Amino acid sequence: MVCLGNICRSPLAHGILESKLPKDSFYVDSAGTASYHIGEKPDQRSIAIAKSKGIDISTQRARQFSSSDFDKFDVIYAMDQSNYRNILNLAKSEDDKRKVKLILNELSPNSDLEVPDPYYGGDQGFKTVYDLLDKACEVIASRLLN
Repeated sequence: MVCLGNICRSPLAHGILESKLPKDSFYVDSAGTASYHIGEKPDQRSIAIAKSKGIDISTQRARQFSSSDFDKFDVIYAMDQSNYRNILNLAKSEDDKRKVKLILNELSPNSDLEVPDPYYGGDQGFKTVYDLLDKACEVIASRLLN
């Protein structure tokens, strides 16, 4: 799960998908394409909305996406077009590029919709983002478990 700073959208996606999958069978992680928040906790508003849904993301720490992530993960979900392009720029091969997907294409295939960045908005933005990611992660989990 990848967004810009790894403190709002991607930690939520990470926590939501992780909550829907057996931990002994799947490894979920998140990162940011920028280095702004390395080592920081998720935004308090992300922590709060996740907590209200029974998910604890407070122990996550922001890290920056790197080209080595292509070797560690089968699928890399970007939250928006800008981060999608940034991830592709780090790809070492066509196989790497095929791993990168926009997460909302799980809900609306080939529509290339973006998860809005709630950082500069209020609590409602975080609720909207949570709801979008929960629906997308439900589709992903359902496919992985069947």
